[in-house]
Amino acid sequence: MSTEYENLLVDAATPIVRIVLNRPERRNALSLALMQELTACLRAIGASTEARAVILAGAGKVFSAGHDLSEMRGRTIAEYRALFDACVVLMETLQRIPQPVIAEVHGVATAAGCQLAATCDLVVAAEEASFATPGVRIGLFCSTPMVALTRAVGRKRALEMLMTGRPIDARTAAEWGLVNRVVPAAQLRAETQALAEQIADASSLTIGIGKQAFYAQRSEEHTSE
Repeated sequence: MSTEYENLLVDAATPIVRIVLNRPERRNALSLALMQELTACLRAIGASTEARAVILAGAGKVFSAGHDLSEMRGRTIAEYRALFDACVVLMETLQRIPQPVIAEVHGVATAAGCQLAATCDLVVAAEEASFATPGVRIGLFCSTPMVALTRAVGRKRALEMLMTGRPIDARTAAEWGLVNRVVPAAQLRAETQALAEQIADASSLTIGIGKQAFYAQRSEEHTSE
């Protein structure tokens, strides 16, 4: 875990690994390079016998504004495919590693940023955080965020977010099942750390097996629908 990343800050000094998306000047947009680095980082954590939980946060004023739109203009089909394939691999990796991943969300989590939070195992949000899938406002339907969002909040609520593009606040996100806990911004990091420590106190083998079983049965549920 000593690797240095261009787009991430990683603190692996304790059994709880803290990863910070570090593109604040781009509102932590999920560029291809960032997604590839985050996937590699998560895979390294997944192979670790010391890491017991992961916290995923964002530098600057927001969690993540979604895909980097500068990479989505004037590209070839192959380039678009590489971009979205990298996103799929990242989201699958989040749920495949044995360690629970907790999103620590402040500011906004929009489009693929909302997908990222929804895909994490748990979410702790600051009171001023908001979540949105605003693609329809620029002529793009948020098809990939749609999957994780629907599984978190259900069909009707997901469609409302997807079809209006309007954000929901943190309290609403908690009520709808997208967020586990909502806390004052000053307490966000401490509350997320405390939750991670509670998880780290349990058997890592038991947690890992349980996480795998949870997503296996979720997959079976959606296959049978």
